[in-house]
Amino acid sequence: MTALHPRAALYGTERPLPALPPCVHYAGNERHLAKALRLQVEMGPVFDIGCDCEDGAPVGEERAHAKAMAALIAGTGNAFDRVGARIHDLTHHAWRADLDILVRDAGTRIAFLTLPKAESVADVERFLRAVRKEALRAGVNRSIPVSVMIETPGAVHDAWAIAALPGVVSLDFGTLDFVSAHHGAIPAAAMQSPGQFDHPLVRRAKCEVAAAALAHAIVPAHGVSLALDDPDAVHADAQRARTEFGFLRMWSIHPSQLEPIVRAFRPDPAEVETAAAVLAEAQGADWGPIRHDDKLYDRASYRYCWEVLQRAHRAGATLPAVAQAFFAVEEQTH
Repeated sequence: MTALHPRAALYGTERPLPALPPCVHYAGNERHLAKALRLQVEMGPVFDIGCDCEDGAPVGEERAHAKAMAALIAGTGNAFDRVGARIHDLTHHAWRADLDILVRDAGTRIAFLTLPKAESVADVERFLRAVRKEALRAGVNRSIPVSVMIETPGAVHDAWAIAALPGVVSLDFGTLDFVSAHHGAIPAAAMQSPGQFDHPLVRRAKCEVAAAALAHAIVPAHGVSLALDDPDAVHADAQRARTEFGFLRMWSIHPSQLEPIVRAFRPDPAEVETAAAVLAEAQGADWGPIRHDDKLYDRASYRYCWEVLQRAHRAGATLPAVAQAFFAVEEQTH
């Protein structure tokens, strides 16, 4: 009898998390995006690329910018189909044109669409309806994943309802806009470290977003680090986001931030080794309880170990042979 793969053995009807890399790098300039695509080829698909139509488009040239972003997504430089786009928010006149152009010209390859500045679950529902309508009109026979930026008090309030919507794959917390939306009640120091991790209102919001995302089996993503020339500071920010708040993905806005973010989200090598050994033994025991290094492991432990291996795999870590075999089987079946 063929041994059951961890995904088949451990989840049943439970939905696993979307397989998103630990970093998403945003840029709106074509030259910067071309550099990001080259880095993605060099480093592998350990980070997504987000084409920024919101902050990247010159005023009055929104349509031309969206067309350029769609061409980049659909182009030969997109080696892994891990390039998405952030559109304008729903109060901006260009949001619908952004959506129409991106779906029409790149809908079969776009990795995700990001909605900024959602104020409520109603905003997200409106956007999801528009995505489905445009995909149908463009003949795109797939569900385009949607990331929702949670960067207003209203969106934090509705985070659980937003996370429950079909089609949403991540909640992305935006610290800068969140602080700005509080009418000066939160000091500017909370826009950067250490304040962004220590101020009670910001901490509460981050915990709420991460908890809502994880409860609905989608990915919580942390916003940017403002440290552009200090890789150690970027790594420290990413590590706090990961270990203290449970974020599984983080934004990058400069190429120098990519490596420290990916490294911070990569599990410890010893944890990876243990997870691989435990799952190999468990598979041999038909996924019943086992004893490994004088510790009891059961299905709950196995799910944790499998998540460790998946995070390591998505972050480009070197995996033990048995873990490589698990992912080789996954790739053959997809």
